[in-house]
Amino acid sequence: MENAISQRIANFLKDYEPFNYLSHEELIKIVSTIRVLNLEKHKSLFQINDILHDSFYVVASGVIHLTVISDAEETLLNKCYSGDIFGLRPFFAKNNYQMTAKAREESIIYAIPIASFKPFVAQNSKVLDFLLESFAVNTKNSLDNKNHGLISDNVNYTDNQSDMQYFQSLNYNKTPLKISFNTLIKEAAQLVTDNMFDSALITDQNHPIGIVTDKDFRSKVATGRFQLTNTIDKIMASPVITVTENISVAEAQLVMLKHGVTHLCVTKDGTDKSEVKGIISEHDLVVAQANNPGILLKEIKRSQTAKELKLVRNKLTDIIQSSINKNIPLTHINSIVGEITLAIVKRAVEQAILDLGSPPARFAWLSIGSQGRKEQLLFTDQDSILIFEDVSPEKYRDVKDYFLKLAKKATATLEKVGFMNCPHGHMASNMLWCKSLTDWIKQYENWMNTPGENTNEISSVFFDYEMAFGEQKIEDAITETIFNNIKNKVLFFDYLGNDTLKKPTPLNFFKKFNVEEEGENKGKFDIKTRALMPLIDGARMLVLSNNIKGVNSTFLRYKQLAMIDPKFSEIYLNCADAFLVLSKFRTLEGLKNDNNGQYINLEELNKVDKEKLKNSLAPMKELEELIKDKFQLTQFS
Repeated sequence: MENAISQRIANFLKDYEPFNYLSHEELIKIVSTIRVLNLEKHKSLFQINDILHDSFYVVASGVIHLTVISDAEETLLNKCYSGDIFGLRPFFAKNNYQMTAKAREESIIYAIPIASFKPFVAQNSKVLDFLLESFAVNTKNSLDNKNHGLISDNVNYTDNQSDMQYFQSLNYNKTPLKISFNTLIKEAAQLVTDNMFDSALITDQNHPIGIVTDKDFRSKVATGRFQLTNTIDKIMASPVITVTENISVAEAQLVMLKHGVTHLCVTKDGTDKSEVKGIISEHDLVVAQANNPGILLKEIKRSQTAKELKLVRNKLTDIIQSSINKNIPLTHINSIVGEITLAIVKRAVEQAILDLGSPPARFAWLSIGSQGRKEQLLFTDQDSILIFEDVSPEKYRDVKDYFLKLAKKATATLEKVGFMNCPHGHMASNMLWCKSLTDWIKQYENWMNTPGENTNEISSVFFDYEMAFGEQKIEDAITETIFNNIKNKVLFFDYLGNDTLKKPTPLNFFKKFNVEEEGENKGKFDIKTRALMPLIDGARMLVLSNNIKGVNSTFLRYKQLAMIDPKFSEIYLNCADAFLVLSKFRTLEGLKNDNNGQYINLEELNKVDKEKLKNSLAPMKELEELIKDKFQLTQFS
């Protein structure tokens, strides 16, 4: 690059973080490797799932939009203006881009090779601190253009399906090899070998004072610089780089880079003055990245057996646990888990098709209930229906027989994965819930026009659905049927309203928790039936009555209701918040006891959590009064 151009680019960069922390000479070295790109209007620099580039980017002029796909629509996350940095994912990660970078207008971009920039990050703590801080706050306000800087590639968007690896706590070795400073090198080497470790911590009263790794033995002992009879403190690296227990993948990567090390010592308070809790190696980071949702989706697509799908679902449980520990918003976790759960269902159906051969007709497999709402964080029961396109009467029986066989194979696979069969039989393997599109349309019309009159009593879970496999047009036909029949259906809402309000109350007259009086769960609080279901049922009923389509999540349903019905917005928002609090209580209970979390042992809650749980039940009374006020609840009362 010509000297005049280099000078001009260096002068431009020095006005922006983190380049302002570098000397002019350092900037010139970096600038000498820069490529100048002219990006035409609407042209993409990279797209979602593109292979990572060898450079990151700075906007010289113009505007770059960073977008993700959410609910099949392109959603704007950030606008990058002159001086903004973006596309730093190759600096931290191995997986592909998680967003698209597209020119809003004709733009000039500086492409800075990662390889030429990395050395200056390792050498300059302020540069690295800038990156760490950017990760900590995730993204800057896209409307705040006063402080230009790094635009994070970590998407913190509630509805998107990007990975959460940067927020995950690491799984690491919690029983590291610990030796004293006066241990002989020979003895230390033998201990490392016998325990199949690649490192050992040197400790004093369980506080870390040094570390030795395979590299130390190779470079310092094998070369003859130190004798086997020397003590280990002669070759140990000191001080040890220490971190806190809940460090994330991204933070660990950056700390290793900053200090040029391959191991981090985990201590109780993150300093070398507290007790050792474990050790993080570069291998742990590789494993952590292998467990991100993007990788799990690939594993699902490659799986051939139920056993392989179960392994993926078990990994997902670890992600849920670590994400909750890191206080990732539950809405974000639900979105990620919902997508992976649907992918597992889809693969179970695909495996059934591989066994049975090609389907005789087009069809749609809909997950219903909590799977349909993408609220199934725990291993709860599976609910589904199968709808196949209309066929001639003479073919109907054979076609239905095929799909029943397919459904039985798929549901059996899902049961092996860990999703128990629905106790009410709401599964596609039940002949009642595996039928043609015309039969399903009649079913929904009967439920809505004559509720309570049919032998197949209406179950509101059939109105929460998400297609896991098949023809979108078939799902669309069901949606159209529902909303074409929804107008002026007084009896239908009477039935739903009474069904919502007849759930057992969570608190008694004295504001004490109503607990189970008998059975194996005696003395426990049924958080599903007494707390979550009334909120779920109420949200479903209200969005149907307000003709709101395409919003399945209970939380988002209340958010949408708050926007279109401002008179009761406070009630809706309180219900939305309450749903998240209650869902978290149930999830934590389920993860702790390896069950569906339905029954809360109140004795195990501290006073603060008990009060928090009780407060989250308060909006239910307001919701009950609102439903009574809006609907005529008479015939089914």
